[in-house]
Amino acid sequence: MIFCDTNSSIITWASEEISIPYRDPVTGKRRRYYPDFIVQYRNTRGTVETRIIEVKPEKQCKPPVKPKRNTRSYIREVMTWGTNSAKWQAAKAYAESRGWKFQLMTEKELDLKND
Repeated sequence: MIFCDTNSSIITWASEEISIPYRDPVTGKRRRYYPDFIVQYRNTRGTVETRIIEVKPEKQCKPPVKPKRNTRSYIREVMTWGTNSAKWQAAKAYAESRGWKFQLMTEKELDLKND
């Protein structure tokens, strides 16, 4: 957020301001997803772009590795992965339909160790 406030290329930004409908594959219910950020900025070519950004731990950004036996923890990770994947697909489609981009960021891109 500090980066968005202090970067001169950022035109506007907001946190959890847009609602994207999706179907949760775990429950089958229609739900709404509120991505972490929407950022409008001027890129290096001088063109204005809009990007929807979701911040997640890297571990949640890839499918869980199947253990030798199904544990409760693994089943919970599979359900989380399914729900998150559905959210991200819906966000990507939502962004593309508006000429925007969707980006998933982890602690690696944020480089949090420099705080």
